[in-house]
Amino acid sequence: MPLRPSISRIFIITIIQMSLSHSHSTPLNSSSVSAASLSCGEEAGEVVTWEPEPFSGHHDKYYPNPDENAISRLIDSESHHMPLPDYLRRCQDRSVDVISRQDSINWMLKVHAHYHFSPVTAFLSINYFDRYLSSYSLPQANGWPFQLLSVACLSLAAKMEEPQVPLLLDLQVFEPRFVFEPKTIQRMELRVMAALNWRLCSVTPFDYLHYFISKLPSCSTRLSDSFSPIIAASSDLILNTSRVIDFLRFAPSTMAAAALLCATGDSLECPARDGFFHESVNR
Repeated sequence: MPLRPSISRIFIITIIQMSLSHSHSTPLNSSSVSAASLSCGEEAGEVVTWEPEPFSGHHDKYYPNPDENAISRLIDSESHHMPLPDYLRRCQDRSVDVISRQDSINWMLKVHAHYHFSPVTAFLSINYFDRYLSSYSLPQANGWPFQLLSVACLSLAAKMEEPQVPLLLDLQVFEPRFVFEPKTIQRMELRVMAALNWRLCSVTPFDYLHYFISKLPSCSTRLSDSFSPIIAASSDLILNTSRVIDFLRFAPSTMAAAALLCATGDSLECPARDGFFHESVNR
């Protein structure tokens, strides 16, 4: 598994950015989001006029095959990196604005494709977004709170995964209804990190793909270089299903296994010594 930036580094970068912006922000309140403290400074049309581009995935970031002990530890920690258990029910009964959620995720995936971010970055941004919404309600204010949360989550995910991160203003492309000043986004980033208990190194389905491929009978004798099309197809399935609220019930390991099976039409070998694995992917 590749090394990711430490949370302390992300925190320090954010604090430095905020200090350089010479802003006088209001104190953070972990119990609620104040509409007044997160207002946007400009209308979207005054900053960006880029046209949307067709979605195209980026799949050149591959992980080494982890050992079984590492996989077991990942599975054991999955629940700490998922939305709260009642989040799916709240989405289904429309306690959560699922239309705004869908629009936000679609926008994040468009920006992900535009900048050729890795699939992990896209998944992390959606993961942060859902985990935040599972703990906190956003104010009803013409849709801009969802847009602000989207930008903050995508920015944090890019800082965690990408070697080069666009400026905060440059992230706000594809004619969003609102464009936010950097200091406003940075305040929201801090809120998100606090809400997630600083657990930004989330377990994702991509952490499992190489291990699961090693369990495929049709792939056991193939060279690793030939796995690229399988990983690409699996990555597309993972990102596309992330939009659908019904998939919120599934752990990352389950999503990875299901995507891989759909991409290959194969079946997983689960010998007795992999009992923990068999139980996890059949939840």
